[in-house]
Amino acid sequence: MGVEEPRVRVLVHAGNRARALTRLRNLGLRAVYLRGNAEPPTPDEITAVLHHPDGLVWRPVPLDDRESWQPIGTLLRPPGHRVRT
Repeated sequence: MGVEEPRVRVLVHAGNRARALTRLRNLGLRAVYLRGNAEPPTPDEITAVLHHPDGLVWRPVPLDDRESWQPIGTLLRPPGHRVRT
């Protein structure tokens, strides 16, 4: 058996499923498995994605209520990447 890949839950604010997938693929997430609303978003998740300027947020799975939603850019940065100030 192989090592289990880390998983994240991504919320995308989009008009429909196809647009959500397109938004993710445009960010370079080509091998995304889109489950749709197999686990419908909670009111807390809806608030998080609607109030984020990019409309794209994520956090690790399994969900840990202590983990806050993060902008998608933090997921896409290479490890050890530093932001210049």
